[in-house]
Amino acid sequence: MDKAISIENGKLSVPDHVTIPCIEGDGVGPEITSVMKNVVDQAVQKAYQGRRSIQFIEVLAGQKAKDTVGTYLPEETMEAVNTYKVAIKGPLTTPVGKGIRSLNVTLRQSLDLYVCLRPVEYFAGVPSPVKHPEKVDMVVFRENTEDIYAGIEWEAGSSGVQKVLNFLTDEMGVKNIRFPNSSALGIKPVSREGSERLIRSAITYALEHNRRNVTLVHKGNIMKFTEGGFNAWGYELAKREFGAQEDAKKRVFIPRTEGEPLYIQDCICDAFLQNILLKPEAYDVIATLNLNGDYVSDALAAEVGGIGIAPGANINYDNGYAIFEATHGTAPDIAGKDLVNPLSLVLSAVMMLNYLGWDEAASLIKCAVGKAIEAGAVTSDFYQAMVKEGRACTQLGTQAFGQRLVALL
Repeated sequence: MDKAISIENGKLSVPDHVTIPCIEGDGVGPEITSVMKNVVDQAVQKAYQGRRSIQFIEVLAGQKAKDTVGTYLPEETMEAVNTYKVAIKGPLTTPVGKGIRSLNVTLRQSLDLYVCLRPVEYFAGVPSPVKHPEKVDMVVFRENTEDIYAGIEWEAGSSGVQKVLNFLTDEMGVKNIRFPNSSALGIKPVSREGSERLIRSAITYALEHNRRNVTLVHKGNIMKFTEGGFNAWGYELAKREFGAQEDAKKRVFIPRTEGEPLYIQDCICDAFLQNILLKPEAYDVIATLNLNGDYVSDALAAEVGGIGIAPGANINYDNGYAIFEATHGTAPDIAGKDLVNPLSLVLSAVMMLNYLGWDEAASLIKCAVGKAIEAGAVTSDFYQAMVKEGRACTQLGTQAFGQRLVALL
């Protein structure tokens, strides 16, 4: 009998037959989840001829969980992820303003999934608003548990915010809260430990995948102790743990036994957002804080086809826990209409297969995606953009597009 996924000697140990908890999600979630599961099942069968398999088991979260068992995130779901370590999920509803906090953030914090991993690359034929999307090839490591996403904030006019205001003004001598009587307040925790484990993962990934550079993206010129600390701690870590050195041009690099060294550099976040338009080829692996990472990863996704094709994962490389996810929202306006592009979740499943070490099945799916897009067989979002460009293409529904991917395996 196969063992559960585990960490052995610091490495993920994966049995040949694994169980993966699956949250189908809200809105368009059920549609893209059914496509993803079918494509993955067929790719695994084709790649391994029965020697390996994945059993997807449904676990509940979001609106379906609320309607079924009365809570948005049942304990049984957390227990399943704890048991099986690796899970995959569709989009979940998060109300703006009042209401439940983001379930995505809750999952990341509860399981200490400190890396939000977002690879960004271009598939030939995908419509893009930029002239040379093929120059974009980056992997974003976004810190996932700290920064203002920690959710430490107080509503304007509340007794809690008044206590914090009193402390800041009376005890700390803070003078520059412009409108204290109507201010909401939040806390931005950024720790050395949290920053170092994120940056360590980014550097390790870059070395293992023969990447050219790691860029620390921050706003340390303004937030000197939080984002400035992130930047300083990153360089210190590179020198202390990876033997980074400085060359004659003051460039920091990690020597390799073979090939070019890995360069460590940094960039102010607003400049970086300009540079990914002006010179995206200058960047490779990105390590950044939580809020910056949210902006940066979505901006990069727009260059290569949009959030509908952007995959993502939330990972703790120390204990092996990982949740792979569609990075877009629930899109209730098109839910149930067989219009949604399933590629965000399908490509997240490719990431999941790579994480398991099942690279052959992952490559089959990725190749099928490339063939479908290059042939112009696409869902409504890409079809409309391709028609505007005067390109020959065929519009497929969500399910038909999934079937086309299976045929192309």
